[in-house]
Amino acid sequence: MSPPFLIRPITPRDDAAVAAIIRAVMPEFGADGPGFAIHDTEVDSMHAAYAQPHSAYFVVELDGHVVGGGGIAALVGGEPGVCELRKMYFLPEARGIGAGRAMMERCLDAARDAGFARCYIETLTGMDAAQALYRRHGFVALCAPMGGTGHHGCDRYYIRDL
Repeated sequence: MSPPFLIRPITPRDDAAVAAIIRAVMPEFGADGPGFAIHDTEVDSMHAAYAQPHSAYFVVELDGHVVGGGGIAALVGGEPGVCELRKMYFLPEARGIGAGRAMMERCLDAARDAGFARCYIETLTGMDAAQALYRRHGFVALCAPMGGTGHHGCDRYYIRDL
């Protein structure tokens, strides 16, 4: 049986929906102050931001509506060969239906295809389901952040070999 959702590459027409998702989900977890991805300039133009080489962003569609997204790109200020899983957020209706697992697999495949050797993630206390998903996919906790993302509001860090 196929899943009730579709994962596909982002298009310019998805930008407003993805920005709205990020701005709705992050405050739900207390991630709306300084030092969180909600304030990144790319939020309003995700398609253009991830149309760069060695980058990819995907959206989740449910009943024809964008309900989530996630992507990968090189870790800013990081070692060569390290990418970052970025802006993977889902509206409540996209949770618990396997979309997170499927998106994670799609992003990790894109990271491998782009030639990355490791994948890094930043998150925060309280995003327990996300952290469980990361661990199920082979991510291990780090004691300190990597790179220079500017997301000093995050307090949990993970990495995995690809």
